[in-house]
Amino acid sequence: MAANNSVNGGESSLRSINGRVLFVQVLVFVFLCINSLLIMTFFMKDYFYSTMRYILFAMTLLSDCLYLLVTDILLILNYFNVAIQMWVCLVIYMILSLYTYLTPVTLTAMTLERYVAICLPLRHSVLCSTRSCMHCILIIHGISYLPCIAVLSIFFTSATHGFYIQKNICSVEIFIFHKWQGHLRSAISQFYFLVMVSIIIFCYVQIMKVAKAASGENKKSTWKGLRTVILHGFQLLLCLIQLWCPFIEAALLQTNFLLFINVRYFNYITFILAPRCLSPLIYGLRDEMFFQALKHYALCGLNKNPLDF
Repeated sequence: MAANNSVNGGESSLRSINGRVLFVQVLVFVFLCINSLLIMTFFMKDYFYSTMRYILFAMTLLSDCLYLLVTDILLILNYFNVAIQMWVCLVIYMILSLYTYLTPVTLTAMTLERYVAICLPLRHSVLCSTRSCMHCILIIHGISYLPCIAVLSIFFTSATHGFYIQKNICSVEIFIFHKWQGHLRSAISQFYFLVMVSIIIFCYVQIMKVAKAASGENKKSTWKGLRTVILHGFQLLLCLIQLWCPFIEAALLQTNFLLFINVRYFNYITFILAPRCLSPLIYGLRDEMFFQALKHYALCGLNKNPLDF
């Protein structure tokens, strides 16, 4: 009887895990379809790819698509216990490390753009020009890649040549040979968290001051910008909490494996998938011009659109 209960419990657990994996596949597929439609809309109108906030928006969509795709592939490989060579895992880690930080750093840059547009309107055309945006994108990628460089520079000095051709289940913990490497990674994440939260709070306070002093149409526009900053702040908070997830999961792995699996699944849904579905909400639906263009192309031009396409 006990054996039967054990088997039934194992089958129930397997069905639960299968259901979770299938649920993630559905979510990822839906998000990728929505983001692809938004990216197509972005490239269909000149105004969008000549305006800084839309360029940064498109960059978050592209990075989110790649991040979701790679994390989903890694999830499937881990679920089926597929071992891969460590040099392939290293490439995956470099991609994920970059795009883990790229979205929150880009969101911070988008918040600064809203701050300049509302609080420094006379300088907006200069500070947020297309040329400045290209420089900003390079800076964002550089800042986002610094944590990866810090971790890998230590890894390269410690790893032997034979390590790269070994086969193993791919995870970030493989590249941490010493306990202090984990502490360094944690310190970098917390530093990024503090800097980005400080920028969000500063922009919110400054825009709030302008909103209170504004009147008429300016007041309406300012409050709309303030709500956008609040949504950016919430999205950024979810992304930044994601930076702490590996340390919580590592602690749970040492104590309770089943709890570790459940928490890791919750973290993936809440702090990886959820923040990356908020971008379409913030710009794809709330931005009137982008929404009209999105509706126009989604309906294959059948709707009567007030914008000149």
